[in-house]
Amino acid sequence: MKRIDFYIIKKFLGTFFFALALIIAISIVFDLSEKMDDFIDRNASLKTVVFDYYLNFIPYFANLFSGLFVFISVIFFTSKMAQNSEFIAMLSSGISFRRILIPYFIAASIITAFSFVLGYYVIPSSNKVRLEFQETYMKGSGSHIGAIDMHRQISPGIYIYIESYNITRNMGNKVTIEKFENNKLKSKLCADNMLYDSITNKWILQRYFIRNFDGIKESLIYGNRIDTTLRLSPKDFKKKKEIVEAMDHNELDAYIADQKLMGTPDVVNSEIEKYSRISTPFSTFILTLIGVSLSSRKRKGGMGINIGVGILLSFSYVLFMKFANMFAINATFPASFAVWIPNILYALIALGLYFQAPK
Repeated sequence: MKRIDFYIIKKFLGTFFFALALIIAISIVFDLSEKMDDFIDRNASLKTVVFDYYLNFIPYFANLFSGLFVFISVIFFTSKMAQNSEFIAMLSSGISFRRILIPYFIAASIITAFSFVLGYYVIPSSNKVRLEFQETYMKGSGSHIGAIDMHRQISPGIYIYIESYNITRNMGNKVTIEKFENNKLKSKLCADNMLYDSITNKWILQRYFIRNFDGIKESLIYGNRIDTTLRLSPKDFKKKKEIVEAMDHNELDAYIADQKLMGTPDVVNSEIEKYSRISTPFSTFILTLIGVSLSSRKRKGGMGINIGVGILLSFSYVLFMKFANMFAINATFPASFAVWIPNILYALIALGLYFQAPK
């Protein structure tokens, strides 16, 4: 490590963390002004707002904006170095462009590790506290969408169909439970509704009948009420995307396994969240290479052109990432591949810009 390495690393990390702190501070001000009425109406104390919400708000938004501000930071200070002819001096003294990239990638590694630790260990636990705060103190955060025409496998060979579900009353209407053995239907239960008993943790099936099949023989049982235990709870009907953001790696794997067993289409969103926790930090290296290659050349128009092109590329990356996620949701590509499509495409762009950079 030479003095020039420390010089570039200091500029990179200093610009990045300053820009990130600035945007987080601005976000907090705007968020506070928007939600102040909710905090007052729900009697949220200052301590609760600061420590339960905004202290857990910071890591979430820091990780959310990290990729964007890596790119903008590299574009900004590298363009300034190019305008001051610092790259001309380094290249003229015999330092290769490849050697100049080393401190950039050291700084990018630090930011990648920072993003990875946040995404895997800090954010899931902080999101639990933040989302609980939103459920309690923010209007509209507690509204959920109930299941409509839900058909799932709740255990191997056991399928349930529910026409509709009332979140407020924890009650499902028009329920059918089918049990299969060796791909043959063994029993079928139909009930007008099912109600969850939070004391016994059982489901109460009302006005039901059960058809049992034994070869060509069939028996019928019916009644007004039967209590049963199902591998199903009221929270499974609360369709909320943010729930996966509050899970650590092991919880997310178990949740994805349950969703696959039940056959729910929401498993794609969970898989996207899982694989994005790796692909998003890795994008720091790609965006760094694009930023350096793009802004290391001295331009007559000044650094404004580099910053404009950099912002355009960064937003196009975010936009393309959303399109790639849609490919996974529409079952065009596996989620594990779809989340990496933007990185693959922009890695090719980065290599093209690298070979065109001044050597």
